[in-house]
Amino acid sequence: MTAQRRGITIVTGANHGIGYETAVGMAEAGYHVIMACRNKAKAESARASIIKRLPSASLDIMVIDLGDFTSVQAFARDFRATYTHLDVLINNAGILLYSAQTNGDGIEQQFATNHLGHFLLTALLVDLMPDDPASRIVALSSVAHKSASIDFNDLTCGGNGGTAYGQSKLACLLFADELNRRLQATDSKIKALAVHPGGSDSGLFEEMSVLQYYTLKALSPFITHSNASAAKPALHAALALNVAGGGYYGPTGFMELRGRVGAAKRDPITEDGKTAKRLWELSEKLTGQTFNPTSSRDNPS
Repeated sequence: MTAQRRGITIVTGANHGIGYETAVGMAEAGYHVIMACRNKAKAESARASIIKRLPSASLDIMVIDLGDFTSVQAFARDFRATYTHLDVLINNAGILLYSAQTNGDGIEQQFATNHLGHFLLTALLVDLMPDDPASRIVALSSVAHKSASIDFNDLTCGGNGGTAYGQSKLACLLFADELNRRLQATDSKIKALAVHPGGSDSGLFEEMSVLQYYTLKALSPFITHSNASAAKPALHAALALNVAGGGYYGPTGFMELRGRVGAAKRDPITEDGKTAKRLWELSEKLTGQTFNPTSSRDNPS
């Protein structure tokens, strides 16, 4: 009898918060987990913690800085040199800034890290994914996508970090939708989905002022849930048999901040396919990477 191939998943930002709990959940499900993290020392500490908690976990650490496109390209090359396939890609990592910052290419840092880095990573690895309904690409969006828009003329959103964060999370959702449409157009069985974690103090709020931080802490029992609970939407999208490509999942309780996982509410702007297509074209331009799911699968690099 031929041994069954072990599933492989990449979880970006797996060393803390929601990403850490997502890595635990994927390991529990029997996947070999690539912990794709920016800080190797923190990732090694997280890996040791997971092994202590789940001795059977199969984990590997690979360094990536999603805001640095050269780092993303190097990660993809190293992954391809080591692994022959990828079953689930969970684009989890994210940053939240309250000040205007740009990456080395002069692109607004949150847009570069939360969206463009994942766009590029997906483009470079999608051809390694089996044409199977169990193959999933999961994008982490946020309730902050509501009332946001893509400012194609000024990705810095006038230097407003909070507005730029909402823009980046809207981009994550639009990317998942457009990717799924393009996969479906080729009759691919791979599913692209988006999720949001609800309310969670997942380490995104480190740049807050002291007043903002302690205000959040005071309100957290009412508006947040644990990182383990916040990871459930991503695990549902990655593992459940009944999810649909193009779906958007999250907590279904009060204001979608916590509660049972189910279909999440979208802002009407996500129904605008023209915006998603324009975002795709901009993403190709800014990353320097043409992304055609059909050609990349037919002609793997």
